[in-house]
Amino acid sequence: MDSFFPYICIAGAACATTYALVPLAKRLAIRLDAVDYPSKRRINKTPTPRMGGVAVFFGLVVALILQVIGTWCWGWPSALVSHPSMPVNYYMLAVAFCIIFITGVVDDIVTLKPYAKLAGQIVAAGVAAAGGLLIGSIVNPFVAGAFIDLGWLSYPITIVYLVAFANIINLIDGLDGLATGISAIASITMFSFSILAGRTDAAALSIALFGSCLAFLRFNFHPASIFLGDSGALTLGFALGTVSLLSVSRTAALTSLLIPLIVAGVPIIDTLAAIVRRKRAHVSIGQADKGHIQHRLIQEGFDQRQAVLLIYAWSIMLSIGASIINQVRIELRIVIFIVLLVCSAAFALRLHLFEPVLRHHYNPKTHEDEIVTPDDPAFTEAKLAEEREHERRREERREELERLQSHLRDNDAAEK
Repeated sequence: MDSFFPYICIAGAACATTYALVPLAKRLAIRLDAVDYPSKRRINKTPTPRMGGVAVFFGLVVALILQVIGTWCWGWPSALVSHPSMPVNYYMLAVAFCIIFITGVVDDIVTLKPYAKLAGQIVAAGVAAAGGLLIGSIVNPFVAGAFIDLGWLSYPITIVYLVAFANIINLIDGLDGLATGISAIASITMFSFSILAGRTDAAALSIALFGSCLAFLRFNFHPASIFLGDSGALTLGFALGTVSLLSVSRTAALTSLLIPLIVAGVPIIDTLAAIVRRKRAHVSIGQADKGHIQHRLIQEGFDQRQAVLLIYAWSIMLSIGASIINQVRIELRIVIFIVLLVCSAAFALRLHLFEPVLRHHYNPKTHEDEIVTPDDPAFTEAKLAEEREHERRREERREELERLQSHLRDNDAAEK
């Protein structure tokens, strides 16, 4: 119990600070008009401030300051000791967190253009990578004792990894308490992995993250009085990505990299489905739609609380599976991974996550191509037109195959 006492204090500090700062974050958001007003795209029915990330971020800051003080004054394990194979400059990592947080705050206030927001995320991830937070090489799964050196590719791969983690949490932040709860589940799971791996830096950050999420959930669960906003969602995603990298050595086994992805499986599946869905509809990947997991569950008849709790259960199942994978031999790891993949895929297909909810429609009155939603009668027309086109193409392929088979039969007959 004594060994866990510092972590209990860190989680408590993050929790208390976030809880105390939420009312201030609300007032700040209202003063700056960082408010989500009801609209067709939003589920909230009343104006709700969206700068909850301010409380979450400073909860992390206070918790990690306490960690440093505890190391100096009370002999707590230092959180500023990196893995021998991956020396991390923690000052640069702190700067990276400030950049991602500021990017989110600015977006909450003025709504940045997508490329500007992405640029801020890339800069933050780039600073973290330049500070030594890198996947330098990967254990070769096909050759015992060998590894694949990524070389200069370590930098773009790490940057893409961190930016992706930041965005998967941001994209799933569509129901009260959803992103916060998933982040809490993922962070406490990653804390257990960090403890087992002896990574005190990852353990301190993940348990602080858990404390902040737990406190914020008090205000963010349905009916939410404040939203995370991009300031919170980007910070949480970036922190989870950072923890997952701190928990492994510079030379990472494939399993070590897969486990955090399994833990964050729900938002990853949701993001993948959104990309496929929009590609199938021939619209921009960045085009918002109402085809995410939370929207599908609401359409199935679940209320907000039920939908969120169901997604929590899915996340917990994946986290338990990842925990088991971390402890068993390779054969069982493969079996468990396949089971988790099949169950998740079945759930995703049941919710029709990959089916388009946006379609192109030519408006004969305006002579313009429009993007329509299922609420518009033109959506059904566009869907039927697409199905007819697919059927026409299948028929052409079938006829072409029949002609080829007939040609082969004629050649065989001629040779005989």
